[in-house]
Amino acid sequence: MLFRAVLKNLPIFKQIIEHFYSTTMKETLKVYCKNSNSFKDFPIGSTLLDIYDGFGLSMPYGVVSAKVNNVVQGLSYRVYNNKDVEFLDITCASGMRTYVRSLCFVLCKAVEDLYPGGDFVLEHPISKGYYCRLLIGREVGLDDAIRLKNRMQEIIAQDIPFKRHHEHTKDVVKIFNEKGRDDKVNLLETSGKLWSYYYTLDDCVDYYYGSLVPSTGYLKKFDLVKYYDGLLLQIPKTSNPNELEDVVKQEKMFDVLKEFRQLNQIVGLGTVGEFNVACRKKRASGMIQVSEALQEKKISNIADEIYKRYKGENHVRMVLIAGPSSSGKTTFSKRLSVQIIANGLKPFPISLDNYFVDRTHTPKDENGEYDFESLYALDLEYFNKQLNELLEGKEVVLPRFNFTTGKREAGEKFKLAPNTILILEGIHALNPDLTPNIPDECKFKIFVSAMTTILLDDHNYIPTTDNRLLRRIIRDYKYRNYSAEETISRWPSVRAGEDKWIIPYQENADAMFNSALLFELAVIKDVAEPLLRRVPEDSPVFSEAYRLLKFLDYITSVPSREIPPTSLLREFLGGSSFKY
Repeated sequence: MLFRAVLKNLPIFKQIIEHFYSTTMKETLKVYCKNSNSFKDFPIGSTLLDIYDGFGLSMPYGVVSAKVNNVVQGLSYRVYNNKDVEFLDITCASGMRTYVRSLCFVLCKAVEDLYPGGDFVLEHPISKGYYCRLLIGREVGLDDAIRLKNRMQEIIAQDIPFKRHHEHTKDVVKIFNEKGRDDKVNLLETSGKLWSYYYTLDDCVDYYYGSLVPSTGYLKKFDLVKYYDGLLLQIPKTSNPNELEDVVKQEKMFDVLKEFRQLNQIVGLGTVGEFNVACRKKRASGMIQVSEALQEKKISNIADEIYKRYKGENHVRMVLIAGPSSSGKTTFSKRLSVQIIANGLKPFPISLDNYFVDRTHTPKDENGEYDFESLYALDLEYFNKQLNELLEGKEVVLPRFNFTTGKREAGEKFKLAPNTILILEGIHALNPDLTPNIPDECKFKIFVSAMTTILLDDHNYIPTTDNRLLRRIIRDYKYRNYSAEETISRWPSVRAGEDKWIIPYQENADAMFNSALLFELAVIKDVAEPLLRRVPEDSPVFSEAYRLLKFLDYITSVPSREIPPTSLLREFLGGSSFKY
């Protein structure tokens, strides 16, 4: 009976056996490589480096990481299922981040080797490099930079592998506790994760947010030089990795960043881990109040300086406000105007956007598209003619640009009254070519940007561009009905325009204003995360959305209800008491 039953159902048994072998005994997987636009089979468990070699790829500047189904992974990552893979080098932002993280780990080991008990803090990007504060119990000298650079070169020459370890979070916390790394202990303990990872480089242990290169030998080019009271880690150019980035003078920017980092240290909130601990202790309200008060005090001080120069010998007649996208320039200018009024002056805003040339006359970029970011998208001759007439006491008819028709129209009449000061806000405001006929002593120039000063931990900084991108994502969705995918897609061209038209002139400023708030990423988190999760996996910008979500996951969220209506953050969240 049993034999007959088996024979009767033999086709079914055969299908079951074939399915078992196809799903459990399969020895290869299929990989699609975007770099070569081809498929290839590989053994299950192959590393990305095995796959790179298997496709016979040879990237001119070397490979540093790869996107696996649009998620960035290190080259030691093992593949167990069919995947899409795209290999990256340091000519792209993601590859450069991998390179910089790996260099920082080498610096960490060099510090441990040469200064037992010493440490360093990766503070922030500056001067086309990364400022590092060396903690060795004394003033940092030129010889320290030379010794550390030489030791880093030795470590790189030894081609030591970076090893990734994955363990229970409590065990990883124990490792960093024993090393006295409170910044990492706080971060991991407040992450809420059951498992965490860490890296080792020989006998050196550290944590890095994101992938590293396989070994130190991948780090072909860098420099380490003395920079003010610390060190500057120089990196290769993305445009030509055979050369290092030129050191750009950014003294004013450095002073602003240093001032805010010192304030963070005074209130004991220099890292995300410390911030999370403070939130658990119900200190969020206090953080909001202190942060807002510090910004208002700074704005008040700038207004006092403007008043002083207005009454002075040179008689400042206009305030020029510039800054990159999503810096909060509009709210800053309105809050500054309030403080200027409190000093007895009458601010009058003039929008540079109203001086656009007719759309058909707008210059075009290398792709043949209208370049609205260009200085020459403005009618400079007409703008300066009206400025001069205003300063001479004449009445002018101010223009109003019609963005629907793409043409300039006549607006309101205006004449400078006593005690009136012009407020000009726009991305080109600090460019000398905007107002070449106005003496510098008649202008007060302000640069505004969100210069994030809180660190993830002492060896992992939070890019200021990420802060601004998150602001723009929630603003674009709320006010312009753009998806996060659309905003992230446009971001590289926005950044390129900033690098060309804004950043080179930031040091021309008489005052710099840091619009970043200590608590803001914690408030932005709850609004941004749902928007980022809507980016589909097959989108070219999915890896960016995934990266932003991953870093936001470390931050304890703070509800927005306690943010005052005058807060600069309301420009992006909504609920501002200012009219835009």
